[in-house]
Amino acid sequence: QVQLVESGGGLVQAGGSLRVTCAASGRGISTFAMGWFRQAPGKEREFVAAMNWSGGRIYYADSVKGRVTISRDNGKNTVYLQMNSLNPEDTAIYYCAARNSPFLSTSYSTPTDYNYWGPGTQVTVSS
Repeated sequence: QVQLVESGGGLVQAGGSLRVTCAASGRGISTFAMGWFRQAPGKEREFVAAMNWSGGRIYYADSVKGRVTISRDNGKNTVYLQMNSLNPEDTAIYYCAARNSPFLSTSYSTPTDYNYWGPGTQVTVSS
């Protein structure tokens, strides 16, 4: 069992940057593959980024590739999502998720592939 809590969301102007953080407790995250998803009002939850336990395998959604970096510090039990060049289409609640395996599956972009979720943090990008 692991508990996840996101933080670092907020209001930012278009073109700005934001780093959201996912703090884990209950179990060390080194045994989990981790992912970030987001959900905008009226839309389904969508994949943003994912990485395996070591960070040796990373995937990004096409919509954020080149603007977003996922990273992790297993020693601090924390996962990060650095977002740059933000635009209003990035406005959403951002969720951290953990998969009950150190490795990503071929379904890494599917929310149902993850077993634990945080409550989310709101990111709002103004134009």
